[in-house]
Amino acid sequence: MYKILISGYYGFNNIGDESILSAVTDNLKEKLEDIEITVLSQNPDATAERYQVKSCSRKSFFSILKAMIKTDLLISGGGSLLQDVTSKKSILYYLAIIWMAVFLRKPFFIYSQGIGPISSNFNRKITARTLKKAAAIVVRDDNSKEFLLDMGFSEESIVVTADPVLRIRKVDLDRGKQILKQEGIKLDENKMTVGFAIKERNLGSEFVSELCKSMEWLIKERNAQIVLIPFHFSEDMAVIEAIENKLGDNVFSLKHKYLTKEMLSVIGNMDILVGVRLHALIHAAIMNVPMIAIAYDPKINSFMNSIDMKAMSSIHDFRANFFQEEYDKTLKNKDVIEEQIKHKLKELVAKLDENEKLIMELRKGV
Repeated sequence: MYKILISGYYGFNNIGDESILSAVTDNLKEKLEDIEITVLSQNPDATAERYQVKSCSRKSFFSILKAMIKTDLLISGGGSLLQDVTSKKSILYYLAIIWMAVFLRKPFFIYSQGIGPISSNFNRKITARTLKKAAAIVVRDDNSKEFLLDMGFSEESIVVTADPVLRIRKVDLDRGKQILKQEGIKLDENKMTVGFAIKERNLGSEFVSELCKSMEWLIKERNAQIVLIPFHFSEDMAVIEAIENKLGDNVFSLKHKYLTKEMLSVIGNMDILVGVRLHALIHAAIMNVPMIAIAYDPKINSFMNSIDMKAMSSIHDFRANFFQEEYDKTLKNKDVIEEQIKHKLKELVAKLDENEKLIMELRKGV
Protein backbone atom coordinates (compact mmCIF):
# COMPACT_ATOMS: atom_id res chain seq x y z
CA MET A 1 0.00 0.00 0.00
CA TYR A 2 1.47 3.33 -1.13
CA LYS A 3 0.39 6.10 1.25
CA ILE A 4 -0.07 9.65 -0.01
CA LEU A 5 -0.65 12.72 2.18
CA ILE A 6 -2.17 15.80 0.50
CA SER A 7 -1.73 19.34 1.82
CA GLY A 8 -3.78 22.28 0.54
CA TYR A 9 -6.57 24.74 1.31
CA TYR A 10 -9.22 22.09 1.86
CA GLY A 11 -12.33 21.96 4.05
CA PHE A 12 -13.14 25.69 3.82
CA ASN A 13 -16.14 25.45 1.43
CA ASN A 14 -14.19 27.15 -1.34
CA ILE A 15 -15.55 25.56 -4.53
CA GLY A 16 -12.31 26.20 -6.40
CA ASP A 17 -10.08 24.39 -3.92
CA GLU A 18 -12.64 21.63 -3.38
CA SER A 19 -12.71 21.14 -7.15
CA ILE A 20 -8.92 20.81 -7.11
CA LEU A 21 -9.11 18.15 -4.41
CA SER A 22 -11.83 16.29 -6.29
CA ALA A 23 -9.75 16.28 -9.48
CA VAL A 24 -6.51 15.28 -7.76
CA THR A 25 -7.95 12.44 -5.67
CA ASP A 26 -10.00 11.07 -8.57
CA ASN A 27 -7.01 11.00 -10.86
CA LEU A 28 -4.66 9.47 -8.30
CA LYS A 29 -7.18 6.69 -7.72
CA GLU A 30 -7.66 6.18 -11.45
CA LYS A 31 -3.99 6.12 -12.45
CA LEU A 32 -2.26 4.57 -9.41
CA GLU A 33 -2.99 1.16 -7.94
CA ASP A 34 -3.02 0.13 -4.27
CA ILE A 35 -2.87 3.61 -2.74
CA GLU A 36 -4.21 5.19 0.44
CA ILE A 37 -4.90 8.93 0.42
CA THR A 38 -5.02 11.15 3.50
CA VAL A 39 -5.98 14.83 3.22
CA LEU A 40 -5.18 17.64 5.65
CA SER A 41 -8.46 19.49 6.06
CA GLN A 42 -10.22 22.17 8.06
CA ASN A 43 -13.21 19.81 8.19
CA PRO A 44 -11.79 16.25 8.21
CA ASP A 45 -15.11 14.41 8.58
CA ALA A 46 -16.71 16.17 5.60
CA THR A 47 -13.58 15.74 3.48
CA ALA A 48 -13.30 12.03 4.28
CA GLU A 49 -16.96 11.41 3.41
CA ARG A 50 -17.05 13.57 0.31
CA TYR A 51 -13.91 12.23 -1.38
CA GLN A 52 -13.72 8.72 0.12
CA VAL A 53 -10.28 9.32 1.62
CA LYS A 54 -8.77 9.47 5.08
CA SER A 55 -8.50 12.94 6.57
CA CYS A 56 -7.05 14.70 9.60
CA SER A 57 -7.10 18.21 10.99
CA ARG A 58 -4.79 20.67 9.27
CA LYS A 59 -4.61 22.58 12.59
CA SER A 60 -3.44 19.70 14.79
CA PHE A 61 0.36 19.35 14.88
CA PHE A 62 0.19 15.87 16.34
CA SER A 63 -2.38 14.65 13.78
CA ILE A 64 -0.24 15.99 10.95
CA LEU A 65 2.91 14.46 12.45
CA LYS A 66 1.22 11.09 12.87
CA ALA A 67 0.01 11.13 9.24
CA MET A 68 3.40 12.31 7.98
CA ILE A 69 5.27 9.51 9.76
CA LYS A 70 3.06 6.96 8.02
CA THR A 71 3.13 8.50 4.55
CA ASP A 72 5.29 7.55 1.56
CA LEU A 73 4.77 10.83 -0.29
CA LEU A 74 3.59 14.35 0.56
CA ILE A 75 1.72 16.14 -2.21
CA SER A 76 1.51 19.91 -1.92
CA GLY A 77 -1.57 19.99 -4.04
CA GLY A 78 -2.89 22.48 -6.52
CA GLY A 79 -4.04 26.04 -6.01
CA SER A 80 -1.86 29.03 -5.13
CA LEU A 81 -0.43 27.82 -1.84
CA LEU A 82 3.04 29.35 -2.13
CA GLN A 83 2.26 33.05 -2.42
CA ASP A 84 2.02 35.87 0.12
CA VAL A 85 -0.33 38.32 -1.60
CA THR A 86 -3.61 37.15 -0.05
CA SER A 87 -1.94 36.23 3.25
CA LYS A 88 1.52 36.84 4.69
CA LYS A 89 1.25 33.83 7.00
CA SER A 90 -0.34 31.05 4.93
CA ILE A 91 2.80 30.51 2.86
CA LEU A 92 4.71 29.78 6.07
CA TYR A 93 2.11 27.19 7.04
CA TYR A 94 2.46 25.29 3.76
CA LEU A 95 6.25 25.52 3.89
CA ALA A 96 6.19 24.21 7.46
CA ILE A 97 4.23 21.16 6.32
CA ILE A 98 6.87 20.55 3.66
CA TRP A 99 9.72 21.00 6.13
CA MET A 100 8.13 18.42 8.39
CA ALA A 101 8.31 15.99 5.47
CA VAL A 102 11.95 16.94 4.85
CA PHE A 103 12.80 16.44 8.53
CA LEU A 104 11.21 12.97 8.45
CA ARG A 105 12.97 12.19 5.14
CA LYS A 106 9.70 11.89 3.24
CA PRO A 107 9.70 12.93 -0.44
CA PHE A 108 7.41 15.77 -1.40
CA PHE A 109 5.82 16.57 -4.76
CA ILE A 110 4.53 19.92 -6.04
CA TYR A 111 1.33 19.01 -7.93
CA SER A 112 0.30 21.42 -10.73
CA GLN A 113 0.56 24.36 -8.37
CA GLY A 114 0.58 28.10 -9.01
CA ILE A 115 3.74 29.61 -7.51
CA GLY A 116 3.90 33.28 -6.52
CA PRO A 117 3.67 36.19 -6.32
CA ILE A 118 5.93 36.28 -3.24
CA SER A 119 6.70 39.84 -2.16
CA SER A 120 8.67 39.22 1.04
CA ASN A 121 12.42 38.63 0.53
CA PHE A 122 12.41 36.24 3.50
CA ASN A 123 9.50 34.25 2.03
CA ARG A 124 11.21 34.12 -1.36
CA LYS A 125 14.44 32.80 0.12
CA ILE A 126 12.82 30.15 2.30
CA THR A 127 10.54 29.06 -0.57
CA ALA A 128 13.51 28.67 -2.93
CA ARG A 129 15.48 26.78 -0.29
CA THR A 130 12.51 24.49 0.40
CA LEU A 131 11.57 23.70 -3.20
CA LYS A 132 15.17 22.82 -4.05
CA LYS A 133 14.51 19.69 -1.95
CA ALA A 134 11.40 18.64 -3.92
CA ALA A 135 11.24 15.21 -5.53
CA ALA A 136 9.53 16.92 -8.47
CA ILE A 137 8.05 20.34 -9.23
CA VAL A 138 5.00 20.55 -11.50
CA VAL A 139 3.42 23.99 -11.97
CA ARG A 140 0.14 24.90 -13.63
CA ASP A 141 1.27 27.80 -15.85
CA ASP A 142 4.21 29.52 -17.53
CA ASN A 143 4.10 32.44 -15.09
CA SER A 144 4.84 30.07 -12.21
CA LYS A 145 7.73 28.60 -14.17
CA GLU A 146 9.15 32.06 -14.90
CA PHE A 147 8.83 32.95 -11.23
CA LEU A 148 10.86 29.88 -10.25
CA LEU A 149 13.45 30.56 -12.94
CA ASP A 150 13.92 34.05 -11.47
CA MET A 151 14.50 32.37 -8.10
CA GLY A 152 17.37 30.34 -9.52
CA PHE A 153 15.73 27.08 -10.59
CA SER A 154 16.81 25.37 -13.80
CA GLU A 155 14.55 24.79 -16.81
CA GLU A 156 14.82 21.02 -16.51
CA SER A 157 13.72 21.02 -12.86
CA ILE A 158 10.26 22.44 -13.68
CA VAL A 159 7.37 20.76 -15.52
CA VAL A 160 4.47 22.90 -16.75
CA THR A 161 1.01 21.31 -17.01
CA ALA A 162 -2.33 23.01 -16.20
CA ASP A 163 -4.81 23.51 -13.38
CA PRO A 164 -5.96 20.08 -12.10
CA VAL A 165 -9.63 21.16 -12.17
CA LEU A 166 -9.56 21.15 -15.98
CA ARG A 167 -9.56 17.37 -15.82
CA ILE A 168 -13.07 17.24 -14.32
CA ARG A 169 -15.52 16.01 -16.92
CA LYS A 170 -18.42 18.02 -18.29
CA VAL A 171 -21.75 17.26 -16.57
CA ASP A 172 -25.34 17.43 -17.78
CA LEU A 173 -27.45 20.52 -17.17
CA ASP A 174 -30.43 18.97 -15.39
CA ARG A 175 -29.06 19.24 -11.86
CA GLY A 176 -28.15 22.88 -12.43
CA LYS A 177 -31.66 23.66 -13.67
CA GLN A 178 -33.06 21.95 -10.58
CA ILE A 179 -30.80 24.00 -8.28
CA LEU A 180 -31.72 27.26 -9.98
CA LYS A 181 -35.41 26.39 -9.63
CA GLN A 182 -34.93 25.57 -5.93
CA GLU A 183 -33.24 28.96 -5.49
CA GLY A 184 -36.27 30.64 -7.03
CA ILE A 185 -34.52 31.39 -10.31
CA LYS A 186 -36.63 30.65 -13.37
CA LEU A 187 -34.62 30.67 -16.58
CA ASP A 188 -36.29 32.62 -19.37
CA GLU A 189 -35.50 31.16 -22.80
CA ASN A 190 -36.11 34.58 -24.36
CA LYS A 191 -33.35 36.17 -22.28
CA MET A 192 -29.59 35.74 -22.06
CA THR A 193 -28.55 34.39 -18.67
CA VAL A 194 -25.32 35.97 -17.43
CA GLY A 195 -23.58 34.50 -14.39
CA PHE A 196 -21.30 36.61 -12.20
CA ALA A 197 -18.72 35.00 -9.87
CA ILE A 198 -17.22 37.94 -8.00
CA LYS A 199 -14.41 38.25 -5.48
CA GLU A 200 -14.31 41.61 -3.67
CA ARG A 201 -14.00 42.39 0.03
CA ASN A 202 -14.32 46.18 -0.25
CA LEU A 203 -18.09 46.50 -0.65
CA GLY A 204 -17.88 50.25 -1.27
CA SER A 205 -15.25 50.00 -3.98
CA GLU A 206 -15.47 51.60 -7.40
CA PHE A 207 -15.29 48.07 -8.82
CA VAL A 208 -18.58 47.09 -7.15
CA SER A 209 -20.17 50.34 -8.33
CA GLU A 210 -19.08 49.73 -11.94
CA LEU A 211 -20.27 46.12 -11.74
CA CYS A 212 -23.72 47.29 -10.70
CA LYS A 213 -23.82 49.72 -13.62
CA SER A 214 -22.84 46.87 -15.94
CA MET A 215 -25.60 44.65 -14.60
CA GLU A 216 -28.19 47.42 -14.92
CA TRP A 217 -27.12 47.88 -18.55
CA LEU A 218 -27.42 44.15 -19.22
CA ILE A 219 -30.94 44.11 -17.78
CA LYS A 220 -32.23 47.28 -19.46
CA GLU A 221 -30.36 47.33 -22.77
CA ARG A 222 -29.65 43.65 -23.47
CA ASN A 223 -32.72 42.01 -21.91
CA ALA A 224 -30.50 39.74 -19.77
CA GLN A 225 -31.10 38.04 -16.45
CA ILE A 226 -28.31 38.08 -13.86
CA VAL A 227 -27.32 35.20 -11.57
CA LEU A 228 -24.78 35.91 -8.80
CA ILE A 229 -22.74 32.79 -7.99
CA PRO A 230 -20.67 32.45 -4.77
CA PHE A 231 -17.53 30.34 -5.21
CA HIS A 232 -16.07 30.93 -1.76
CA PHE A 233 -19.38 31.02 0.07
CA SER A 234 -18.30 32.62 3.36
CA GLU A 235 -16.40 35.37 1.54
CA ASP A 236 -18.49 36.01 -1.56
CA MET A 237 -21.94 36.31 0.01
CA ALA A 238 -21.12 39.76 1.40
CA VAL A 239 -20.50 41.30 -2.03
CA ILE A 240 -23.51 39.43 -3.46
CA GLU A 241 -25.75 40.91 -0.77
CA ALA A 242 -24.30 44.38 -1.40
CA ILE A 243 -25.18 44.08 -5.11
CA GLU A 244 -28.66 42.76 -4.27
CA ASN A 245 -29.26 45.70 -1.93
CA LYS A 246 -28.42 48.08 -4.75
CA LEU A 247 -30.23 46.34 -7.62
CA GLY A 248 -33.10 44.70 -5.72
CA ASP A 249 -35.20 42.06 -7.43
CA ASN A 250 -33.50 42.66 -10.77
CA VAL A 251 -30.78 40.14 -9.90
CA PHE A 252 -30.89 36.56 -8.64
CA SER A 253 -28.35 34.71 -6.52
CA LEU A 254 -27.52 31.29 -5.12
CA LYS A 255 -28.07 31.28 -1.35
CA HIS A 256 -26.74 27.83 -0.53
CA LYS A 257 -23.49 25.87 -0.79
CA TYR A 258 -23.02 23.37 -3.58
CA LEU A 259 -20.55 20.67 -4.56
CA THR A 260 -18.24 20.80 -7.57
CA LYS A 261 -20.42 18.90 -10.05
CA GLU A 262 -23.51 20.81 -8.94
CA MET A 263 -21.73 24.11 -9.54
CA LEU A 264 -20.51 22.90 -12.93
CA SER A 265 -24.10 22.16 -13.90
CA VAL A 266 -25.28 25.58 -12.69
CA ILE A 267 -22.59 27.36 -14.72
CA GLY A 268 -23.40 25.18 -17.71
CA ASN A 269 -26.84 26.80 -17.70
CA MET A 270 -25.35 30.27 -18.14
CA ASP A 271 -25.02 31.80 -21.61
CA ILE A 272 -21.98 33.83 -20.51
CA LEU A 273 -19.95 33.74 -17.28
CA VAL A 274 -18.32 36.90 -15.92
CA GLY A 275 -15.64 35.76 -13.53
CA VAL A 276 -13.19 37.18 -11.03
CA ARG A 277 -12.79 33.78 -9.38
CA LEU A 278 -10.28 31.62 -11.28
CA HIS A 279 -12.14 28.36 -10.82
CA ALA A 280 -15.42 29.90 -11.91
CA LEU A 281 -13.69 30.65 -15.20
CA ILE A 282 -12.30 27.12 -15.31
CA HIS A 283 -15.77 25.69 -14.61
CA ALA A 284 -17.08 27.77 -17.52
CA ALA A 285 -14.32 26.40 -19.75
CA ILE A 286 -15.17 22.81 -18.80
CA MET A 287 -18.84 23.44 -19.57
CA ASN A 288 -17.88 25.28 -22.78
CA VAL A 289 -19.50 28.53 -21.67
CA PRO A 290 -17.95 31.74 -23.09
CA MET A 291 -16.45 33.87 -20.35
CA ILE A 292 -15.42 37.42 -19.59
CA ALA A 293 -12.51 37.43 -17.15
CA ILE A 294 -11.67 40.21 -14.69
CA ALA A 295 -8.22 39.81 -13.14
CA TYR A 296 -7.49 40.32 -9.45
CA ASP A 297 -4.35 38.17 -9.56
CA PRO A 298 -1.79 37.14 -12.24
CA LYS A 299 -3.22 33.60 -12.16
CA ILE A 300 -6.34 34.87 -13.99
CA ASN A 301 -4.20 36.22 -16.82
CA SER A 302 -2.18 32.99 -16.89
CA PHE A 303 -5.26 30.83 -17.29
CA MET A 304 -6.80 33.04 -19.95
CA ASN A 305 -3.51 33.03 -21.87
CA SER A 306 -3.49 29.22 -21.70
CA ILE A 307 -6.76 29.14 -23.67
CA ASP A 308 -5.57 31.89 -26.05
CA MET A 309 -7.81 34.54 -24.50
CA LYS A 310 -7.27 37.65 -22.37
CA ALA A 311 -8.88 39.15 -19.29
CA MET A 312 -10.88 42.23 -20.25
CA SER A 313 -9.33 44.24 -17.39
CA SER A 314 -8.22 44.08 -13.80
CA ILE A 315 -10.60 44.83 -10.93
CA HIS A 316 -8.79 48.19 -10.57
CA ASP A 317 -9.50 49.48 -14.08
CA PHE A 318 -12.84 47.76 -14.70
CA ARG A 319 -15.37 50.20 -16.17
CA ALA A 320 -18.97 49.62 -17.24
CA ASN A 321 -18.43 51.09 -20.72
CA PHE A 322 -15.48 48.71 -21.32
CA PHE A 323 -17.64 45.83 -20.15
CA GLN A 324 -20.42 46.75 -22.56
CA GLU A 325 -18.01 46.52 -25.49
CA GLU A 326 -16.58 43.23 -24.22
CA TYR A 327 -20.01 41.70 -23.68
CA ASP A 328 -21.21 42.53 -27.19
CA LYS A 329 -17.97 41.24 -28.70
CA THR A 330 -18.20 38.01 -26.68
CA LEU A 331 -21.82 37.46 -27.70
CA LYS A 332 -21.03 38.11 -31.35
CA ASN A 333 -18.14 35.59 -31.32
CA LYS A 334 -19.83 33.05 -29.02
CA ASP A 335 -19.58 30.09 -31.40
CA VAL A 336 -15.92 30.77 -32.25
CA ILE A 337 -15.02 31.11 -28.56
CA GLU A 338 -16.74 27.83 -27.70
CA GLU A 339 -14.75 25.95 -30.37
CA GLN A 340 -11.51 27.58 -29.24
CA ILE A 341 -12.08 26.63 -25.60
CA LYS A 342 -12.93 23.04 -26.53
CA HIS A 343 -9.72 22.68 -28.56
CA LYS A 344 -7.41 24.24 -25.96
CA LEU A 345 -8.90 22.19 -23.13
CA LYS A 346 -7.95 18.94 -24.85
CA GLU A 347 -4.34 20.11 -25.04
CA LEU A 348 -4.23 21.20 -21.39
CA VAL A 349 -5.89 18.06 -20.00
CA ALA A 350 -3.38 15.87 -21.86
CA LYS A 351 -0.53 17.65 -20.04
CA LEU A 352 -1.97 16.85 -16.61
CA ASP A 353 -1.12 13.14 -16.82
CA GLU A 354 2.51 14.13 -16.26
CA ASN A 355 1.78 14.41 -12.52
CA GLU A 356 0.87 10.75 -12.14
CA LYS A 357 3.70 9.61 -14.44
CA LEU A 358 6.21 11.35 -12.18
CA ILE A 359 4.58 9.94 -9.04
CA MET A 360 4.79 6.42 -10.52
CA GLU A 361 8.53 6.96 -11.09
CA LEU A 362 8.93 8.13 -7.49
CA ARG A 363 6.99 5.14 -6.27
CA LYS A 364 9.35 2.73 -8.01
CA GLY A 365 12.16 4.16 -5.92
CA VAL A 366 10.41 3.43 -2.61
